[in-house]
This record gives sequence, C-alpha cells and structure tokens, in this order.
Amino acid sequence: MQRNHKTYEHKQFDLQSGEVFPTVQLAFQTHGRLNSAKTNVILMPTYYTGTPRSNARTIGRGSVLDSDRFFLIVPNMLGNGVSSSPSNSSGHLTGADFPLATLFDNVRLQQLMLQERWGIERIRLVIGWLMGTMQAYQWAAQYSDRVQAILPYCGSAKTSPHNYVFLEGVKAALTADCDWSEGSYERQPLRGLKAFARVYAGWAYSQAFFRDELYKKTGLDSIGELFSYWEKDHLLWDANDLLAMLETWQHGDTSSNHIYEGDLVRALNSITAQAVVAPCVPQIFIFRLKTTPLKFRTCRTQS
Repeated sequence: MQRNHKTYEHKQFDLQSGEVFPTVQLAFQTHGRLNSAKTNVILMPTYYTGTPRSNARTIGRGSVLDSDRFFLIVPNMLGNGVSSSPSNSSGHLTGADFPLATLFDNVRLQQLMLQERWGIERIRLVIGWLMGTMQAYQWAAQYSDRVQAILPYCGSAKTSPHNYVFLEGVKAALTADCDWSEGSYERQPLRGLKAFARVYAGWAYSQAFFRDELYKKTGLDSIGELFSYWEKDHLLWDANDLLAMLETWQHGDTSSNHIYEGDLVRALNSITAQAVVAPCVPQIFIFRLKTTPLKFRTCRTQS
C-alpha cells in the first residue's frame, strides 16, 4: 500500500453507528497551492480500492485538474488501508471488529480536516468516480453552503438493490475461503481474494467489453491475463479492509442521516451546487474551468 501521504488526526470521533474512535486518522495528499483567498480548492475523494496514486493520474500541470491553478486535496476513504482501517487500527476497532464508517462519517471527517488544517470554508469543486461520486453527492447535500460545484461521474447518490446484490456476491466469494476465519485470519485468505477479484472483474466491464475484446486496448492479450491482473491487484489488499469499504458502499445513501432522515428526494433537492452528472457512456469530461463563475462544458468522445 502506498505510504506517500500526510495524516490528519482527530480525537474522539463519533461515528453514526455510535462507535467512537479515540483517535481517527485521515490520510491525504495535496497538489498545488492554496491561494490567499482560499477559493481554488478542489476535493477529489478516493474510490473503492482507490488511493491518491490512482487519482493523481488525472492531476498535473496543464491538465484540466491543473495543479498550477488549483489546490487539489485527495482524502483517503476510511477503511482503505491508509486512513484508519481494520488493518492499521488497534484495540476493539481492529480487524473484523472495525465499525461501519458511512459516507456521512467520511465527509464529516474531511470537512473537519479542511476547516482545522487550512481554514477552508468553501470548496470550488468536488469530483469523484464510483464511491468518489457518492462522496461528491454527500458533500453537496451534507454541506450545501460549502460546495460550489460537483462533478460526480459513473456513480450514484444511493446504492441500488442490484448493486447491493453484486457486492454480496464478491463478499461471499472472499469469505468462503477457509482461511477467512470470520475475519480473524492469521494469514490473508489468498484464495478468497483471488475469487473476489474474478467475480468483480465480471461486473466491472460490460458484455461488449469482452465480446469485442476491448481488454486488448489495455495491453492484455486474453481474458486469462485480465483475471491475472485483477488477482494481482487484489492480493495487495487486506481482506478486512476490502470488506470495510464494501460495507460503506452497501450502506451508501446520501439521505441516511439526521438531516434528511432517509428522504433521498429531499436530500438531492437540497443541493445548490452547480453540477455535471456524468454517466459512464458516453464519456464526459470537464472541458474548461473558468475562474469566475465556475462553468462546465461537456464533450463526447468516441471509443
């Protein structure tokens, strides 16, 4: 797991579940510099199995997410092995006993970090993919007065029943390994992790992706090579960490908190931020981020 990051710590952090972290750690990376007015902040939360390295591929000088113009903050999700997670916590919060950390919890911790570390009151843009998308929606509803714009792409504001069932499938594949030991394993359940990866690969891509052999465009010559790639990637992860993030995903619901009390329509209607909501197909990208006001244009690309 990548360790090139900084850490924000917060004492006595209360979770929605009622559990309390004596000290919770939020790992993050930054790119660029915060301007004197603190108006150039872009937040880019990580996705499932994502790290700052994953997000950094879209950040850089001259890119749309230009580190010469913006102060880009990449906070790691709780449970992803870098922020507080089953694999790096202690006492009653370690391993399979790690508590549920909801999207609400993640975003509240991120807001505390922005305010306490930099004095940031308003975010120019929250951009995210998959579980990063869910955090973008959560930010815009949970702190509607602090978010100027969001760009959630390839994700949802609430985990659908079908998505929930898919996640149950990959969970079952992992936990069927006899080395799993109800999460109290002495060694990583390698067969379970490989099974998890293979099942997930079938959900990650479309029928057309396999039928038209589009995996070859990624440098892989066969479906077998694709399986091997996914297995190697997931063998780098701690099993309990994967399941902790998966539980956050399964409970994903922008409205599941004391503010909206499960009313998703009310939660989404509360969002005042400018928004570009981008599906996976066609591919949609930010075309330009003007200085004032913040505006978006979209373009379609042919694959």
